[in-house]
Order: sequence, then C-alpha cells, then structure tokens
Amino acid sequence: MTADHASSPFDLQDRVVIVTGGAVGIGKIYSERLAELGAHVVIADIAADAGDALAKSIVSNRGSAISVATDIADPIATDAMAEAALKAFGKIDALVNNASLMSTLPRRSWLEIPLEEWDRVMQVNLRGLFLCCRSVVPHMKARKKGKIVNIASTRVFEGTPNRLHYTTSKGGVLAFTRALAREVGEDNITVNCIAPGLTLSETQLASSSQSYLANSYDQGRAFVRPQVPADLVGALLFLLTDASDFMTGQTLVVDGGRVMH
Repeated sequence: MTADHASSPFDLQDRVVIVTGGAVGIGKIYSERLAELGAHVVIADIAADAGDALAKSIVSNRGSAISVATDIADPIATDAMAEAALKAFGKIDALVNNASLMSTLPRRSWLEIPLEEWDRVMQVNLRGLFLCCRSVVPHMKARKKGKIVNIASTRVFEGTPNRLHYTTSKGGVLAFTRALAREVGEDNITVNCIAPGLTLSETQLASSSQSYLANSYDQGRAFVRPQVPADLVGALLFLLTDASDFMTGQTLVVDGGRVMH
C-alpha cells in the first residue's frame, strides 16, 4: 500500500466493518465490495449457510471476512456479533445496518396485515437496529471514532402503499438515525442513512412479479433504467470513510433521481 493510498480520505484498508444481512441480496454486494477494497468484513446474517459460503468465497479471493450467524432481534446474538468481530480483528470501525424484513412480506392493504406480522417487522427492522447499535457503539466509543450507516427506503418519502408496516419501520430508521447522531456525536461517531429506491437485488427479483417490476421502472426517475445493487455502493463507501467525517444525521437518497431530497 502506497503512502498516498494510506492518506486518502476514501481509504477502507484494514477497516473492520460489520454488515448485517450481509450474506444475501444487496448486503452481499456490500460485503464483497468492502472486502475488495481491503476492509475486514463481518457478515452478520440469520442465513448462516449463505454467510459461511460468502466468507469462504471472499477469503479464497484474498479478501478478509468472517461469518457470524446473527438474529438481529436477539440481544444475545447482537452482543455475540460484536464480540466475534473483536475476537477476529481486534476492533470495530463501522456498522452497516442493512438487515431488515421485507422481501417475504406480501404486498397487501394495511387492513389485511396480521398483527403478528406487524409486530415481527417492527421487531426486526427497529428493535434489531437498536440492538445492533447498542452492542457495537460502546466499542466505538472506547476508541473515540466510528461509522454507523443505516438503510431506509424511498418508500418513506413517497408514502408507497401495500407494505405499511415496512414503510413505517423505515420511517423509524430515519428518526433513529437523526436522534442517535446527536447522542453519540461527542464520541466522534457518525450516524447516517441511505434511502434506496426499488433495487433489483436477488431477493427483490425472487419476491416480485415481472409485471410489478416492469411497471416500477418508469417511476419518474431522472435516469430511466432499473436500479441495481451496485448503484448503492458508492454512497455506502463515502459514508464509511474519513471523507464523511463531518457529516452526521443525514439521509442520502439513491434512486436515480425520482425523490430529489
């Protein structure tokens, strides 16, 4: 590594980054790209087999990664996630709160949402966010630096119907991001958010009909093409590096210019 590279504000070399939901879908793309750029990636996913396979693939390609089976709604599991990162790499530089319950949710009227489904979405998408931060922030605080990136959705700005519980939970992610940013700022920890538009991840493709996806491409975007997971990587990398050190409590909308936020 050259001296110029080491001093770059966009450098991720040897940063330890936890990616929840990092084994599949958009999270898998995040994990792979971070490893390619020299980060040590902790793949925290309830899909343990997929996480193990991805970590093995990253290591075989000379990257650095471990897989930790993690149910983010379980405080014991999120504490174990943080401890596994510390045991493997000695520190935690960043947390990407990517895991959420979405692709398995039927699109239906809010009046048809079962109460237990509503509760489960909130348990994963908000309680899980809270628990992951609670498990990781003390270790960042001890080092007086850290990066937290939460993943919301442009559904919050558009009021997209038919998954009211999911949309509501992502609104909570925005509020959580802003409030936590003020609580941890004195410890030099940044807390920011990315709000993606409809993204053609493997999980989105598996859970959506072709007619739904076809009708969703023309959404008044400035860029008239489908959004893919790679479109989100640049914003994530910026928020994880020193280049964004004086930015906190903010939400970056990445949707090809439909919601100009």
